[in-house]
Amino acid sequence: MSAEEPLFRVVRGVPTAEELAALVGALTLRSRPAGTPAPVARSTWARSARPVGAAPAPGRGAWRTSGLPR
Repeated sequence: MSAEEPLFRVVRGVPTAEELAALVGALTLRSRPAGTPAPVARSTWARSARPVGAAPAPGRGAWRTSGLPR
């Protein structure tokens, strides 16, 4: 495609400048790559869980503290 060749052309009708601006804006917005997806919100239940791989530490009072929230 040469630099002088238009990207699109109107086949029917006579669009106003505002209509052409709206079309160009819609095409520009549509052609942009999507942004990074929003982070998935974790539930309160999952956030309160112990980290993966965190094993209870043996020792004095370990049995009692294993049932307590961290």
